[in-house]
Order: sequence, then structure tokens, then C-alpha cells
Amino acid sequence: MANPRGFMTVKRSGNTCRRVEERVQDFREIEIQLSDDARQLQASRCMECSVPFCHWACPVANIMPEWQQRLAEGDWRAAYDLLQDTNNFPEFTGRLCPALCEASCVLSINGEAVTIRENELAIIERAFREGYVKPRPPAQRTGKKVAVIGSGPAGLACADTLNRAGHTVVLYEAAGAVGGFLRFGVPDFKLDKSIIDRRVAILQEEGLIVKTGVRVGTDISSEEIRSTFDAVCITTGARKPRDLLIEGRELDGIHQAVEYLEQQNRIVAGDAPAGEDRISAARKHVVVIGGGDTGSDCIGTAIRQGARSVTQLEILPAPPRTRPDTLPWPLWPKVYKTTSSHEEGCERLFGASTRRFTGESGGIRRLCVVRVDWDTDENGRYRMAERPGSEFDLEADLVILALGFEHTVHEGLVHDLGVQLSARGDVAVDGRHMTSVAGIFAAGDAAQGASLVVRAIFEGRAAARDIDAYLRGT
Repeated sequence: MANPRGFMTVKRSGNTCRRVEERVQDFREIEIQLSDDARQLQASRCMECSVPFCHWACPVANIMPEWQQRLAEGDWRAAYDLLQDTNNFPEFTGRLCPALCEASCVLSINGEAVTIRENELAIIERAFREGYVKPRPPAQRTGKKVAVIGSGPAGLACADTLNRAGHTVVLYEAAGAVGGFLRFGVPDFKLDKSIIDRRVAILQEEGLIVKTGVRVGTDISSEEIRSTFDAVCITTGARKPRDLLIEGRELDGIHQAVEYLEQQNRIVAGDAPAGEDRISAARKHVVVIGGGDTGSDCIGTAIRQGARSVTQLEILPAPPRTRPDTLPWPLWPKVYKTTSSHEEGCERLFGASTRRFTGESGGIRRLCVVRVDWDTDENGRYRMAERPGSEFDLEADLVILALGFEHTVHEGLVHDLGVQLSARGDVAVDGRHMTSVAGIFAAGDAAQGASLVVRAIFEGRAAARDIDAYLRGT
């Protein structure tokens, strides 16, 4: 250990954010990193536990104690080498991961966990500055060709890993730029899109072939894809949003979160829609339905657009402030979370269910909301009941539905390839990530359902190993 008493003598000190009154004026990244010296000191808090539960909790199995020690010693290059062994894109997870590892850090049992996510981000950003991250094309090619369809984190990780193995990989993306939900779903104030471009440029120098603006199944037939490539991997994500089909849903001014966020990201990139198609929260009362991270992203976006007020509705009760007994360490605790967007100004209502939308002249004007209570039945399953006499109205000129996603989109590619679906509606795969059609694989949200960026990266890597074994016959 770089400092055997570091966890006792050094207090946790995390990154800060730009001042609220400043950051709500733009869409630039809000997080401010510590200095390199301060970050090394934070890494010295790692106890290098004999059983590293942080490693156990990490979907990509980062070997945290090892690279924390290198960082604490000031050996940034060695820390980077260890980090990139298990994670293709630490610059993404370092910004977006909820840090499952920190909830399982031994220090979090009765204190504050090591700043693992922030340390990871510091390492990869230092690696880019120092030039450690360089194109490293494979020494030889196998002669096998693979098509990866969808360029989100799973597709990028799969394509990168297969390319490094020496296969010729073509990454197809229907949009005009690579990134999937990273580019079009995550706001720029959390992930500047130059971070994606920086990485994609390196992947292309390593030999990855990228084709954007190509919708497989439309611009190029599924039959041609199957006949041209030795293997195909579907990584198109779970993009069918969950809807709220209640009275008044047809009113103007009610939009899906993915539509709202994508449009704003395109505007930031200089691709503004026509005026009549613009979804703007400027001078409007905004209601965001859904209490997850996507809902939080919509809140931050609405505030930056100049909303008059923002209210977030969550049908579930407010989580506890501390770890509940039902989720003991080292499990991930469901606790009350305040994001940077919440800090910028938002009213949050828990245990609130939207009963109907009402409007004027075809546009949304208010929501009828009812309070709900939750308990469990004799089998331990949660059940909801409306609270009598608790109805109230909320004024709303713009409603954003951030209710998550049902499954992958079936129309087009998935249907044309003839792959079977799971009971949930995702692409069904076996233990080797292969679908019901030989040579066609699936990974990430397309196969597992909507989840975290870090899990998508793991799935992409795992599918690439299975595809490599399929192509090599071993």
C-alpha cells in the first residue's frame, strides 16, 4: 500500500461542479476535477482489501486496488495500463457510471467510500494528455469479417475488441454520427461529445471501419449483410420507449424523453430542427414523469432552456436516506439521490400517479395527479393503491415522459433477420450471445434490456470473445 494509514488520515474529497447560476446558462460539462496531486491523495485511501468487493461489484471487473495503488504512487502510466485491460472506454464510465463499486467499497460500511469513479476519470484523462492512448492496430488480420450494427457503448466495445483480435470489423450506425444513446441521449453537460469523437478517431486509426447514416435493413438489406460477413452482432439498444396511454395522451406538448434529449443534443451540435418542430421548455411549466436518471437529464435540459418551473413525478415512494436493512452491504442500495440537475431547481413529488391529461386548443395545460400508497402482499410483491380524495391538478405546458424502455425495436432489422425474441421482447441469445440464427449475435441493451453504460461495455466485450471463438472454431 502506498499509504497504509491513508484511509484513516485522508478524508474523502470529491470533484465539484460549476456554480449553479453559471452552469445553467450553457450545456458545457459541469464537473470540475481535482488536481493530480489531490487525486493521488484520494487514491491513497484505498485499503487494498484482501477481498476487493469493489472488483466484485464492477460489471467490467476493473481491478481497482491495483490501479489505485499505482495512482497513489504517482505512476499514472501503470495505472492506465491496468485500467484499460478491463475497460475499453474509461472516459465514458468515469463520467456516467453510478459507481456500483463505491457502494461495495469496504470503507462505505461505516464511512465514505474511495472516490473510485473520479479516480478512474482522472487516470484516463491524464493518459490522453500524456499520449499514452495511441492507435495500436493489430499485427495481422484473420481474414474474417464482422458487422456490428449499432454504435452505442455495447457496439463500440464489441467492435473495438474484435478489431484488436485481428478481424475486419464494419460498425454500422443509422444516425449521422457514432455514439448511439451516448451521443443522442446523454446531455452534453454530462458528456461532451468531443469525448466520443476523440475515441472514435483512435478506433478508426486502428482499422475499424465506420459507416454512419446507414440503416441496415433499409439502406442495405439484411440478406446482403448476412452474405457479406462471417458474423453479425446486433447492438441497437433497447429503444422502444414506455408510453403512458391515458386520457389526453394525444394532446400536443407531450413528448418522449429520448425525443426531447436527442433534439437538444443535435441543437448543441449545430443541427437545429425547424422552428415548428422544436421542443422547447422556454417560459413553460414543465412536468417530467419518471424519477430515474433520464428524468434527471430532462430536468437539467429544461432548466437550461429557460423553463418557468420544473416538477418531477415519481410513482414510487421516496427512497430512504440511508441504506435499508433489506439491501445490506455490499449490495447496491436504493437510497434517496439528489443529482446535479435536481440542485439546479426542481420540485419532486413521490408516490404520485398521473391519472389523465387535459388541455386547451389541442395542447396540454394540466395533469390530474393522484397520490398512491405502496405495500406488499402475502408473497412479498409490491402493490399500489390510490389514496382516496388525494387528487390534485398540476399546471403543465410541456410534459416529458421518462418512463424507461420496453425492449429493442422489432420493426426492420430484428424482424428481417428472423431472430427469436425473449419473453420481454428483447433479442433472445444463448450463453454465447448467439441468437436463434447461426452466426448472428446480440449484445447490450438489445439482448439484456435497458441498463447501465458499464454493463453495455461488458456485454460488448463478452460478445466479442464469443464471436472470436465462433470465427476461430475454438
